[in-house]
Amino acid sequence: MSIDLSTAPDRAPRPGRPAGSESAAAEPTATADPAAAVDPAAATEPAAAAEPVAVPRPATIPRPAPAPAGPAQPVVARDRAELRAALVALDQRSGAHPRSAAEDEAGPARASSRHDRPVRAVVMTMGALHEGHASLLRAARTQADQVVATIFVNPLQFGAGEDLDRYPRTLAADLAVCAREGVDVVFAPTVIHDPPPLVQLSAGPLGAVLEGASRPGHFDGMLTLVGTMLHLVHPDLAFFGRKDAQQLVCIRRMVADLAFDVTVIGVETAREPDGLARSSRNVYLTPVQRTDALALSRALAAGVAASGAGAPAVLAAAGAVLAAADGVAVDYLELASPEDLGPVRSGPALLLVAARVGTTRLIDNISLILPTNAQGA
Repeated sequence: MSIDLSTAPDRAPRPGRPAGSESAAAEPTATADPAAAVDPAAATEPAAAAEPVAVPRPATIPRPAPAPAGPAQPVVARDRAELRAALVALDQRSGAHPRSAAEDEAGPARASSRHDRPVRAVVMTMGALHEGHASLLRAARTQADQVVATIFVNPLQFGAGEDLDRYPRTLAADLAVCAREGVDVVFAPTVIHDPPPLVQLSAGPLGAVLEGASRPGHFDGMLTLVGTMLHLVHPDLAFFGRKDAQQLVCIRRMVADLAFDVTVIGVETAREPDGLARSSRNVYLTPVQRTDALALSRALAAGVAASGAGAPAVLAAAGAVLAAADGVAVDYLELASPEDLGPVRSGPALLLVAARVGTTRLIDNISLILPTNAQGA
């Protein structure tokens, strides 16, 4: 079954971008083949002494083709000062004023500066990059002139007893992924808030349900970090995966409520061929646990298949799959509004699941449409 994670695609315009040009590959130049000019019969018949046979030679000596160049390496910034310098260089390379200065301008001058400058996108990660992150970087690359990736394991969003210390950290491999996907700047600081911030953002009621009920304070810490990164990077576009559906809802609401000047774009969940949602925490799973974890995506598919019969049927079908699964301890299975995570009985909905497989906590979700008729309500 094809998994569609949105009722409408998340796409953003590319302001001021010239249409791309296609370049045709040049045809290879033919070179003479020395062997092709030798007549086998001539080798057995003596030639006249006055007329020595001239052996033709190629007009040019073929040379080995140069090895293909590897991907350009991104600039790596390890603190705020290095990030600032890297971003200024990006803008100067394109002939634009550094945008931090542009943001300080007022009125028409600022508007003109913003319209003319390159489009900058940011993809925020905690590292241990996989194909899901790569898909975010590719989406950013197609819609922006400048792509900034951030790699930082945010302590503010980890609670007591969670996996902050053992969260995978693979910076060298992460930088290789960023280079392959055409990232311009990687911001990989060792610390963001030092000392820890006395003032933090709050997710409010959005952060108290679902994941927030199991992980108090998680979304407050996440929003505080995301808000800080938005101020530091000054992006026009920010790309986030839809697998973390509650996170995406909270970020969109923060951007709207607090007037952040950025467009948030959700990107479809990247999945393994067997349906498992890609996650950095999948590395914790043993082979048996990984097989058990497939129950989450199967449950979501069962819910979608039953969506025509209404909300109770969706939850029953998905719940039956999870109940029959080995090694899966369900935390929650809920239908929620994609706008505010409130209860929903008809129209667009998110079916969300969280469960522990062994000691690893996994989440997943899918979008669906609930019927509006009395039978499904």
